Amino acid sequence: MSDSRMSGRGLSRFALPMAAAFGFAVLYVPLAIMVIYSFNASKLASVWGGWSVQWYGELLRNDQILQAAWVSLKVAAMAATLGTIFGCLIGYAMSRFGRFRPRLLLSGMATAPIVMPDVVTGLSLLLLFISMEALLGWPAERGVDTIVIAHATFCMAFVAVIVQARLTDVDTSVEEAAMDLGARQPRVFFDVTLPMMAPALVAGWLLSFTLSLDDLVIASFVSGPGASTLPMVVFSKVRLGVTPEINALATLLIVLVAICVGLAAWRMRKAGKA
Repeated sequence: MSDSRMSGRGLSRFALPMAAAFGFAVLYVPLAIMVIYSFNASKLASVWGGWSVQWYGELLRNDQILQAAWVSLKVAAMAATLGTIFGCLIGYAMSRFGRFRPRLLLSGMATAPIVMPDVVTGLSLLLLFISMEALLGWPAERGVDTIVIAHATFCMAFVAVIVQARLTDVDTSVEEAAMDLGARQPRVFFDVTLPMMAPALVAGWLLSFTLSLDDLVIASFVSGPGASTLPMVVFSKVRLGVTPEINALATLLIVLVAICVGLAAWRMRKAGKA
């Protein structure tokens, strides 16, 4: 009996590292291959033609990709900012106003974009913009403005959840103490509550920026001529076959993400030692 237990423990100790190694290999081996093929001298992404960095130069001279990257960054920044503002208000209302009559409706509307398929969200927003154009004359055409509104719509849902979770853990006695000392709203909110939920707002903004930068489906519904985001351009090019330029673009994005993660880890480690 003891021998079988020992063999079972030995098998589990061997199986868990193997399963972890297999999982990491599935995730990162394709990325490593893509990075290697970004230095491929051949025009065919699947045929190795030697080492070269020419595709990085071609990428920097590609006006379509550069313009799409600028549009994506601009849309992501504006959508994340709007989503953080509205998400902060929703999360604050859900955590501080207790039980009020439309609470269930507000909660459902705030969390619906999280669980709703992107196709449904994109189609519904497209129909909304078409109806608004017919009734109000705005937006006259779909472009950057409509993408920002669409992205802010689902970004504020994520921010609201993060802010509500943060405020749930915050002791309300601090706010009550501020009011006992003579402070009134909105000073209590800006001087006490807002600094306490600042980490949640930063996390919500960064998450919203990432989600907006990565979105393809919703942006495809609500965009128009001259307002193509980077995922849309990449998807249109990949449909015709992966090119070394796309591999170079993906490699630069991986390097950028790795630098950001490294800086964040270094900052957290430094803060922990302090």
